[in-house]
Amino acid sequence: MLGKKQNVKKVQAGRKVTFRQTYQYHLLMLPGFLVLFIYTIIPFFGNIMAFQNFQPILGFFKSRWVGLDNFRHMLMLPDTARIFRNSFVIAVGKLVFTMVFSILFAILLNEINHIKFKKTIQTICFLPHFLSWVILATIFRNLLDTNGIANQLMMSSGLIKEPLMFLGSNKIFQGVIISTDVWKEFGYGAIIFIAALMGINPELYEAANVDGAGRLQKIWHVTLPGIRVTIVLVATLNIANILNAGFDQIYNLYSPIVYKSGDIIDTYVYRMSFINTQYSLATAIGLLKSVISFIMIVTAHGLAKKFANYRIF
Repeated sequence: MLGKKQNVKKVQAGRKVTFRQTYQYHLLMLPGFLVLFIYTIIPFFGNIMAFQNFQPILGFFKSRWVGLDNFRHMLMLPDTARIFRNSFVIAVGKLVFTMVFSILFAILLNEINHIKFKKTIQTICFLPHFLSWVILATIFRNLLDTNGIANQLMMSSGLIKEPLMFLGSNKIFQGVIISTDVWKEFGYGAIIFIAALMGINPELYEAANVDGAGRLQKIWHVTLPGIRVTIVLVATLNIANILNAGFDQIYNLYSPIVYKSGDIIDTYVYRMSFINTQYSLATAIGLLKSVISFIMIVTAHGLAKKFANYRIF
């Protein structure tokens, strides 16, 4: 009897699945594939502009081919180093501080025993993630204006004597960008750490209580080691976004006054394309960013596999 069951399983395992048997699943995938093809695959061919002196009136096929001249010109521009540096500094600041605050928030939330209060706090901190930067930029512009609430509170408390130009100072602007993005995203980023905390064995906390460990000692010796793999995994995967400094946020908050500290690759490419109409140069810069991002993605997944045993394929 067991031999027959094993033979049936072998036959089922070796049977080929035909398209006729699975065409319903292919039809379900078709709309998503069409959207991906139209908005991702087709625009990919626009990268040919990076190797042309592209003229819209001539199109892709009649524009003059210039090879790597746009890349050489890009490397000679003084703006290139600045925008890559700004992108790197802002992106790293966002990733590091968002992760740190997400971990701290998840741990503090885990220490709360009152369920309703815990859910209320989590919901309040989670909601800003769903707000558009178009809305938030208007709010922050009013708050951080020279006559805004932030300056008035600091002046009334004696912290400053003159109002600060939060969005008009190259010394402050990057800090404002990083801090506002951390405020918006740390609640959403804490979800994965909250889930990891729920997987820690409660017996470890009971053993720590028996040993006389205090609350901070339990956090240090039980909680943090319990989510160590998750922290390493998230940190390594974030390497892939090392040049994504946030176009929506910066575009809605910056101005020509802070181009020196706030201009990033995406905003620079936008201006070169749609304002200065230097399509080939903008495409070359964007293509270089994509190549670097691809290398960082491969590196991130390699590190995740090595240190956290995480694999996609």
